[in-house]
Amino acid sequence: MRAHTAAGSTRLLQNILAVGLAGALLAGCQTVQTTEAGQVGVKRSQLMGVSATEINAASEQSYRKMLQEAEQKKQLNRDAAMLARVRGIATKLIKQTGHFRADAADWKWETNVFQSEEVNAFCMAGGKIGIYSGLVEKLQITDEELAAVMGHEIAHALREHVREQVSAQQAARVPGMVLAIVTGNQVLADLGDMVSSMTLTLPKSREAEREADVIGVELAARAGYDPRAAISLWQKMNRLGGSRPPEFLSTHPNPESRQQELESITELVMPLYEQSRRR
Repeated sequence: MRAHTAAGSTRLLQNILAVGLAGALLAGCQTVQTTEAGQVGVKRSQLMGVSATEINAASEQSYRKMLQEAEQKKQLNRDAAMLARVRGIATKLIKQTGHFRADAADWKWETNVFQSEEVNAFCMAGGKIGIYSGLVEKLQITDEELAAVMGHEIAHALREHVREQVSAQQAARVPGMVLAIVTGNQVLADLGDMVSSMTLTLPKSREAEREADVIGVELAARAGYDPRAAISLWQKMNRLGGSRPPEFLSTHPNPESRQQELESITELVMPLYEQSRRR
């Protein structure tokens, strides 16, 4: 009888803890506006249930792991001229991030080039930028087009799209997490792997891609790069892909209306570009 009572008490305690955790996860979600609207007018609020500190720490860990592995394979920053070019463009873009969020100036920005045939680029939370040499070489990319790519990826970081994705995934997993706690199973996934996967391989929502497009174009224009290059960039991407799109396009949805919207946004930010050229 005592053993039965003890087992029942344990189950009751587990249930109480599980319900408490589920409530904490849901209550911890908050609606935030990660950036200022900018000239392009991005005003969507986002629901976040994971802290920026956690996501930034996980991104830092993942980025360090990538750098270490690339270094071991002698695939990190092999072309000094390409590295200097990429970092020069990144520096100009980063200087403009304050127009969207003041705290970005305090991020520990870092830019590196990975030797790879892959046509890809990324910017992890907290400003960890990676450019694959295949993007530069296969596209014969111009500085303006490279600024469009990097502006787009930096915009994802400014808007904290990965944090938003992780928050949505965690919220969807609450029932499963409760069950796992009750049954005593391991439930905490490696956040670093999750962040890395969402940054590098998983497609983002159409709305997130649109926001990255328009903010990226504005960043490029403010930095003195012709924003119209975003259009020629996507045209090059599509031509290169053929029946098999490059990795960059497979993780960045490319609706038919994208070029039309880019043309519209380009007209909106052209005055910013002209101002930057006069400075």
